[in-house]
Amino acid sequence: MKFITFSLTTLVMLLYLEGKAQQISFRTEYIGNSGYYYLPPGEKPREKIGNSKGSAMIYQGAVSIPLSVKMNEKNRPTAWGLGFGGAYVSLKNQNFSEQMVSEIMNIQLGVYHLRPLNDRWSMRASLGAGIFAPTTNFSKLSFKNVLGSGGLVFIRHLKPNLDIGGGVSVNSSLGYPMIFPAVYVKWKLHGKFDVNVEVIEGLELSAGYDFNERFKLSYAIEMNGQVALLKKDGKDVIFSHQYIVTGFRPELKLGKTGLTMTGMVGLNLYRPASYSNRTLKGVFASDNDYFFSVSPYASVGLKMKL
Repeated sequence: MKFITFSLTTLVMLLYLEGKAQQISFRTEYIGNSGYYYLPPGEKPREKIGNSKGSAMIYQGAVSIPLSVKMNEKNRPTAWGLGFGGAYVSLKNQNFSEQMVSEIMNIQLGVYHLRPLNDRWSMRASLGAGIFAPTTNFSKLSFKNVLGSGGLVFIRHLKPNLDIGGGVSVNSSLGYPMIFPAVYVKWKLHGKFDVNVEVIEGLELSAGYDFNERFKLSYAIEMNGQVALLKKDGKDVIFSHQYIVTGFRPELKLGKTGLTMTGMVGLNLYRPASYSNRTLKGVFASDNDYFFSVSPYASVGLKMKL
């Protein structure tokens, strides 16, 4: 569980920006009320933390703006662009003996570059910075709430519908620059019935059916999360809020406007939410595996390609 939680945190802070088309998206998510648990080290059963429980509302938006795009004969782009993303989380925590973070604000801005190296390989690079705070009050922010991030990934085009790559990501989540491995997987099976697997800025697995040109229904598993940097008991800490959800995801194209309405109804499978010291040792410590249990999940959103 510890490795999964830290990987999610790292992925959240590595800004990924799609370079093929300008896109605007916004989504609202609701995670229902559930109990709060602790997973002790070893093969011990989980322990419920008193009567503690909580739910969450998440609002996320993103804009990707290519500055220049040139396609080659293989229809692969050489592109430069900008990306902006933001998230606000309202955590409705109840019956906690210690103070918990009640809101999270994440704002990210970055630049990306995508370039084919030859017929089989491409390179994707990104550089950005963001604010990761437990408040929306800008007067309370400091430089400690700011993180820099970057990444370099080499992508192998194995098949027209399958790309696999790897590289490195760099971020200052621990208070100093650290290098972490980066993984890139994109596989899509096209047709009336399609399958999509992406490990890029998080995780998305889906299998869907196109009923017509306007309506599609998928079953999906998604992974996402947010991070806040703050001081607790005089120490610099990271509060990470992550979630893995699954359910049915309808998509409705609204005429010829390029606007698509999306939604999802299902379950939150796993929602770790806890503090860890802002050190490598602190992140992998064995005493901060705290999480909310399974609960209802629903989302609604809009996305537009221009």
